[in-house]
Amino acid sequence: MKVLMFGWEFPPFNSGGLGTACEGLTKALAKQNAEITFVMPKRVDLSLDFMKLSFADDHTASNKIMREYYFNSPLQAYSNEETYEICINTENQTEEKKKTIYGKDIYEEVLRYASVGEQIAGREDFDIIHAHDWLTFKAALAAKKASGKFMVAQIHATEFDRTGNGSVNQRVYEIEKEGLQGADLVITVSNFTKQKVMKHYGIPEEKIRVVHNANDFSEYTIRQLNDLKKNKKVVLFLGRITLQKGPDYFVQAAKKTLEHYPNAIFVVAGSGDMENQMIRQVASLGLADKFIFAGFLRGDDTKRAYQMADLYVMPSVSEPFGLTPLESMINGTPTLISNQSGVSEVVDNCLKTDFWDVDDMTNKIVSVLRYNELYKCLQTNGTEEVKKLTWDKPARRCVDIYEELLEKNKNGGTN
Repeated sequence: MKVLMFGWEFPPFNSGGLGTACEGLTKALAKQNAEITFVMPKRVDLSLDFMKLSFADDHTASNKIMREYYFNSPLQAYSNEETYEICINTENQTEEKKKTIYGKDIYEEVLRYASVGEQIAGREDFDIIHAHDWLTFKAALAAKKASGKFMVAQIHATEFDRTGNGSVNQRVYEIEKEGLQGADLVITVSNFTKQKVMKHYGIPEEKIRVVHNANDFSEYTIRQLNDLKKNKKVVLFLGRITLQKGPDYFVQAAKKTLEHYPNAIFVVAGSGDMENQMIRQVASLGLADKFIFAGFLRGDDTKRAYQMADLYVMPSVSEPFGLTPLESMINGTPTLISNQSGVSEVVDNCLKTDFWDVDDMTNKIVSVLRYNELYKCLQTNGTEEVKKLTWDKPARRCVDIYEELLEKNKNGGTN
């Protein structure tokens, strides 16, 4: 199975969960005898040897190779009009970068990416096209048109998730809709997202396949807890600080928690367009001495953040899946997630609440901090449960989807 896959980030050069999901999925697909040609929108210092090394332990097949193409672009994960403009201004600071012709705005750059997708489709040998989220959809559609091959569109977060079901960006929405409608099959990362895709984009249910995310736990180890835990109970928020992730509800719950459990401290690990607003909210509530803003973390620093926490909270307003709870649980950290998340469909040994119910969120935070029996139960059972949620099953589901389309082609189906 040869797959031409369009993404926009890959660890360690990632800003969020999409890159982590791409890494986990492609590694597992390789174990299913899939050869991936992974297309990225920007050249980064990512060694091909490193990619092949990811599969070195599996010597059962010699064709398990990941290749990459790089399209030199300032597109980044979770880009929007404002962040793209800032990035362009930064890129153009050097004489070398001034020679590169970028799109005048993010939409023109998406079209430039699409033209490269068409070129790659003409050069590569592949059976199927797989695209991740809106920035890649036009490139995948161009590759589909040029090659006549079937296309799978995987949606990790819709424009309605990113805006908290508020005022959507019409141009982004139209690109999403075009990609989802133009694809032969659509993968959503949860039933939660499936319903949004059906409701807002007019995609029929029979065209959608749900493939839940997972995680790669092979490299996780439980380390010594941070010195901070010697005197305080730690509640962690880790993720992008955006409307979608519910940081304002986290601060509200923190204030109420401290009224019942004053020996708590709240750590915020991440960055985003609501970071300054969150800091101002904390200051206005007189909680500055109870909060630590750690900034964006990755790698071992992320693991240490989970491991020092007594509880991880993900109060997302609209979360198509959410990988961070799985990361938290494999690190032995009790976890509280919103019901408005796809991950709530696949895990049981964690606490769940509605993002807007600050009182319920507070009660559950205080309970974990106060009652060691509850803490131990969530820690032990959560770790054991999440060990079973590997990428092998999602990868197998993707292969089944690819084969479904290829069988359709053999039987005279159209694409």
